[in-house]
Amino acid sequence: MLNRLRGGMTRVMTPLADLLLRRGISPDAVTITGTLAVVVTALWAYPTGNLLVGTLVIGVFALTDSLDGTMARRSGRSSSWGAFLDSTLDRFADAAIFAGLVLWFTGAGEDRPTAVLALACLVLGSIVPYARARAEGLGMTAAVGIAERADRLLAVLLATALVGAGLPLVVLTVVLGLLAVASAVTVVQRMGTVRRQAEGVA
Repeated sequence: MLNRLRGGMTRVMTPLADLLLRRGISPDAVTITGTLAVVVTALWAYPTGNLLVGTLVIGVFALTDSLDGTMARRSGRSSSWGAFLDSTLDRFADAAIFAGLVLWFTGAGEDRPTAVLALACLVLGSIVPYARARAEGLGMTAAVGIAERADRLLAVLLATALVGAGLPLVVLTVVLGLLAVASAVTVVQRMGTVRRQAEGVA
């Protein structure tokens, strides 16, 4: 769903992209800086219970996720390396967010069931993009599913911010449960899509 908004975000980010390029900042530097900011924030703020502050900081960098790609296109530096770097570092950022929540729920949060759900989201969230990448590596496609990365990220960040602002913890528990289910369904959808293509080739 949120992937459809990328065109609008690109238009918003274009002036900032041009400014950074004029300052001699590379797209790769923006990718790395954004990932480090998310990882450090998630692994500090969430385990220490600073859910709202951490989410606001992560949200800023999540909103600018398309900035590096815009910079690459504007400067004519779009490359396979840039796409690989961005995709790989996205996994670090996503893992840090859910790992931070796991640490919170197993520590000060003292909520083991919700920690298990956060861990499930972490694991399944890594399998979803792997299934697509593996399919594409085999010459097939698997761009299907009800839980795209942007949607998963928005859901967990919004729920975390709301709980940090004072809503009951059960809000985040429910959202994590739904995300775990949606991610599992997406994996199954992608496996089914690849199987049909493989059988068609055979």
